[in-house]
Amino acid sequence: MEGDFIRINKWLLPLSWLYGLAVRVRNALFDLGVLKSESFDVPVISVGNITVGGTGKTPHVEYLIDLLRHKCRVAVLSRGYKRKTRGYVVADSTATASTIGDEPYQMKHKFPDVTVAVDRDRRHGIRRLTEDKSADGIDVVLLDDAFQHRYVKPGINILLVDYHRLIIYDKLLPAGRLREQLSGKNRADIVIITKCPADLKPMEFRVITKAMDLYPYQHLYFTRLDYGDLHPLAGGRPLGIETLRKQKHIVLLTGIASPKQMMLDLAPLCPDIRPLTFADHHNFTAEDANRINRTFEATPAPRLIVTTEKDAARLAGLKELTDEVRKAIYVLPVHIRFMLEQEDNFNENIIGYVRKNSRNSILAKAKDDNKPKDSDNTGHRTGTISFRNN
Repeated sequence: MEGDFIRINKWLLPLSWLYGLAVRVRNALFDLGVLKSESFDVPVISVGNITVGGTGKTPHVEYLIDLLRHKCRVAVLSRGYKRKTRGYVVADSTATASTIGDEPYQMKHKFPDVTVAVDRDRRHGIRRLTEDKSADGIDVVLLDDAFQHRYVKPGINILLVDYHRLIIYDKLLPAGRLREQLSGKNRADIVIITKCPADLKPMEFRVITKAMDLYPYQHLYFTRLDYGDLHPLAGGRPLGIETLRKQKHIVLLTGIASPKQMMLDLAPLCPDIRPLTFADHHNFTAEDANRINRTFEATPAPRLIVTTEKDAARLAGLKELTDEVRKAIYVLPVHIRFMLEQEDNFNENIIGYVRKNSRNSILAKAKDDNKPKDSDNTGHRTGTISFRNN
């Protein structure tokens, strides 16, 4: 398939079989009820994947935040990968990428009025969010990267699948990048194929839809990446993305799991893109700064360094960057766009779920206002229900 970046290490397949056996036993214990999944009275929406590497979780969580934040009180709960703190932490004005992780920091920076918390134990984190007075009555919890965290039973389980690494063609770790068997997708209420090319052909949509082999209760969506104006890391006026056409040379500086779609998207704008790639969530060091400085010096003018919002949080404090390099770094915001005119349907499904399960939000008030006056409703709180039953 076009854009397929899957690589299978066949010599590691025996280890994948052993790994798969352990995962299968764990999932069976949850399915049999030996290991317990906990439900909560607050609506919970989980966004995650079953692969190692980026599938676009952060921009999809940010889409949900933006969809719901004006209608109800939203909280985001993440693990806070590679943070230097432990336990439950609620982000405040002093939060940094070191204290809560780069992705939660990015979300808090973009949506300062939204509650963002981190906790490795998602059950404990949800309890703290719903009991903590500082959270001021949370109406919905968005779980970031929690598809495998089966100790929590979300009302809506969203599974993200990278178009370039379709799980139907991948293998279990360590031969491939699957965290669990393909059957794990059956737990999803919504499946989103992410990072699709903008020019994806109708036949490809049909081929992928058939190949994913989803159940009737599962909803399939397709999204692509979209980009905003470039913002200088050192401060100043933003640049429109079309400005890249005037820059004949770009250093694409990334510390994310899968930057290939970004390279493909930017290629039509700039003839010379020089990738400078680091591992996902990479903590930049003085040695890395020197490498960035040297790469920029070796790049002909006119030139720019383009990086992601997630990387910008870790680059900002890198003192070893030269002044010239720091002024040349521009941050490229990433958003998602639904394809096939699916956006309204997706929005209605999410808002409908929160409306049916929340009693404190504007959505719930609108629901109550529309009820007949002679309703026999006794005021009992609606429990969290599965999206499959909506």
